Amino acid sequence: MRIIYKLGIQIYFLLVLIASIFNFKARRWLKGRRFLWKRLKLGIDNSKDVYWFHCSSLGEFEQGRPLIEEFRKRTPEAFILLTFFSPSGFDLRKNYQIADLVSYLPLDTGLNAWRFINLVKPKAVYFIKYEFWYYFLRTLFKKKIPIYLVSARFRSDQMFFKWYAFWYKKFLRFFTHFFVQDDQSVKLLKEAGFHNVALSGDTRFDRVYQLSKNSRDYPGIELFKQNKSVMIAGSTWEKDDEIIIQFINQCSEDYKFILAPHEINKKKIYSLLSQIEGSVVRFTDADKSFFPKAKVMIIDTIGHLSSVYKYGDVAYIGGGFGKGIHNILEAATYGLPVIFGPNYMKFREAKDLLKLGGAFSIEDYEGFHKVFKKLFSVGSFREKTSQIAKSYVEKKVGATDKVLNITL
Repeated sequence: MRIIYKLGIQIYFLLVLIASIFNFKARRWLKGRRFLWKRLKLGIDNSKDVYWFHCSSLGEFEQGRPLIEEFRKRTPEAFILLTFFSPSGFDLRKNYQIADLVSYLPLDTGLNAWRFINLVKPKAVYFIKYEFWYYFLRTLFKKKIPIYLVSARFRSDQMFFKWYAFWYKKFLRFFTHFFVQDDQSVKLLKEAGFHNVALSGDTRFDRVYQLSKNSRDYPGIELFKQNKSVMIAGSTWEKDDEIIIQFINQCSEDYKFILAPHEINKKKIYSLLSQIEGSVVRFTDADKSFFPKAKVMIIDTIGHLSSVYKYGDVAYIGGGFGKGIHNILEAATYGLPVIFGPNYMKFREAKDLLKLGGAFSIEDYEGFHKVFKKLFSVGSFREKTSQIAKSYVEKKVGATDKVLNITL
């Protein structure tokens, strides 16, 4: 199996090389690793205790961010190395000030793992959610360096738990401790013979709660809102936009709408502008005189959505008609009932909130129309669902402290 794994890594690298001819992301992946070893050699300070945090991409970074920042508060003298596998994480967080050095992770080969770990000399390693690189894990294990897997979730259909996949269980044997999100993960690991596991919860709840307490104020949005009821559609894709825009164009009530598409580019923004009937403003418009009378605002920049949610009364979260919904917790932490499409089954928080009554899944325009009307017209229904969403997040806060109280 190790031979197959090694061959798979080599094939992956070959595919990236081929894809780089016509794919920008693949070119970034290669370019970012071009001077990796030189940057590491110049950047690592082994006179300090080095702690290594690894995130696959931007989503895992946001999940691990409260852990990194609390770690920095507790150990200000430590050297923090943050690595990414994906360019989407590295490019956006390469200047992250809490870390002393941000780097790409080299490809998982025996030589790369040995060279990397001997250069970094980490005192401990934190992998966020899902990172199972055989050679890195094996080398760390052989050097008796603690390895912690944080905010992990395990499912019975994963390779680790198949009767024939004994080799993949080696990956799990390398970890010093597992910090998992749910009881099912604890049960699966213990049944497989791993008792070095703690039910810590998900550090994403710490992150969104932290964001809500330190949210930014946007006078332009306050001017736009005008004390009206506002629905915020966040991280939307084409199918989501079709439903939302149809509702906006047919809505005669005095509601306001904020649209924050997943893709931010001129083509996308102009497409939305051309489809929406009535007065529309852009978040970046210099002339704010039209904001109070506008029915729709389009968020045409990135990095603001988590704070924008505080101006809403209901949230629609995109992605549910594609591979899966985006982050619903950023809205729920402000007490916004959340609506999303049918592809949510991989997301525990979505299933939890649906069961509790703080979220609603829709299949089409008619479903959206029905939920929206119920939220805004049936007595105190929206207020009750709002409290459910807010309480759900607040009760889940605390994973960061549970992890660091054990590992430090």
